[in-house]
Amino acid sequence: MHQIQEKILELSKTKDVLSLGLRPLGREIGVDKPQLVKHHLLQLQKKGLIKAKSREDIRQVLQHISKQQPEIVQIPVVGVANCGPATLLADERVEKYIMISESLLKKKNNTFALVAKGDSMNKANIGGNNIEENDYVLIDGDQRNPAPGDYILSIIGNCANIKKYARTKDGNIALLSESDSKYAPIYISDDDEYIVNGKAIQVIKAVK
Repeated sequence: MHQIQEKILELSKTKDVLSLGLRPLGREIGVDKPQLVKHHLLQLQKKGLIKAKSREDIRQVLQHISKQQPEIVQIPVVGVANCGPATLLADERVEKYIMISESLLKKKNNTFALVAKGDSMNKANIGGNNIEENDYVLIDGDQRNPAPGDYILSIIGNCANIKKYARTKDGNIALLSESDSKYAPIYISDDDEYIVNGKAIQVIKAVK
């Protein structure tokens, strides 16, 4: 099919090209010769590929196109989380939002993000990504009963921390680093001020 005919067909998805007029149609498709536009328009009509569109036809096409566009989801960023010792004070106030295509999200309801600080999780594997300085770590706030091997956001003495969850032989909690540097495990007893705020489910890498 001729390139001009392809352009007319593409435009016909949203406009009634038969009632548009040859010169306006030519401007729409980048052709400045009305007779050339007319020739290819007639060829498309003879092939049965072009017919007049009502306003309802155009509305339905536009709705179809809009449904094909990815939905953009706002994910709240509620602060920072340390990927080292638990030294950053936890504060769940929304600082800003990041815009993420729904097609990229594993979960959008009750999901929030934190900015990672430190290098103690730079060998972690969350959906194929590690956690590096300034990455966004997405947290599923519904998952607060972790299993060994889960990456979690925990609050230890009002400090936010992202670690790998494990259990010791005597039943205590161990929060492990996964890094090319050496970090000692953080051991938690039932008497400690400690809560799980969610499971780390995804990493959005920082823009370089």
